[in-house]
Amino acid sequence: MHNNNALKTKKLYLEKQNRMNPDSIYISQIIKEITIKPRCDYFAVCWIKDEVDGIEIDQVLYQNVSNSIFFLDPRYEWKIFKTGGATSAGYILYLAKEVLDYPLLSNLHINKVRLFNSGEIPLFKLSPGIEIRTQAILEMIDELLGSDLNHKDDAILSLLNTFFVYCDGQCNIKSIVSNTNSKTNLVYKFKKLVDQHVLENHEVTHYAGLLNISPKYLNECVQEVLSVSSKSIVIEQLLMRSRHELKFSSKSIKEISFELGFSSPDYFSYFFKTHTGITPSSLRNA
Repeated sequence: MHNNNALKTKKLYLEKQNRMNPDSIYISQIIKEITIKPRCDYFAVCWIKDEVDGIEIDQVLYQNVSNSIFFLDPRYEWKIFKTGGATSAGYILYLAKEVLDYPLLSNLHINKVRLFNSGEIPLFKLSPGIEIRTQAILEMIDELLGSDLNHKDDAILSLLNTFFVYCDGQCNIKSIVSNTNSKTNLVYKFKKLVDQHVLENHEVTHYAGLLNISPKYLNECVQEVLSVSSKSIVIEQLLMRSRHELKFSSKSIKEISFELGFSSPDYFSYFFKTHTGITPSSLRNA
């Protein structure tokens, strides 16, 4: 009996230790024309969509920051300037230090590179496909924070873990806050163009022409910013869309191949196996 009571006491203690402080995480949408950092010691993750004029950090204004995520240490003072209108221009996620110390998050590579303590301000430009997923994750966190669901702490930590994993993806453009990072902006424009036109064109020369630069210079910029070739960005988009269609649609492989801009189903199968090691039909039947 004594052993059973001791086990129950230990279990209750562990449950209490693993329970988050209700005030350790909160989230708000960017709706006001000026959003000012609250007076607190929280780390801030600012996900900025469109309709933002700029963000001021320690009295320095940075513009052209749409579709970006900023990781801001508590020591920084900041303001976000939004254009008029009542629509949301993104989210600000506030995290107490204790949240980042949870085992599920503390082991992430994204924390090992000291996102919030590097002496510089990390800025991530998300891949277009990842933007949609990060918005969905932040919306779910927002919903859970306002709920009384059982095990919501576990769910929130799991979503935070997923959010950081997506941020740490190789396809995102990782840099530091700067007013002069022209190559980063050019690579981001390239990735947006690929997202918009990859079904019609798979050639890097096409996108270099749209950007009024040479394919060689475009490849140099992509290599410098992402450490991959410009062609690999096109391939990445095609593979991502291929996997989604093969797993979640009822379209035939022939239909998918033509929809993705391939000249024939045979060439699509060759392309897919070359870059994944398996055939489209093998993925579909897995």
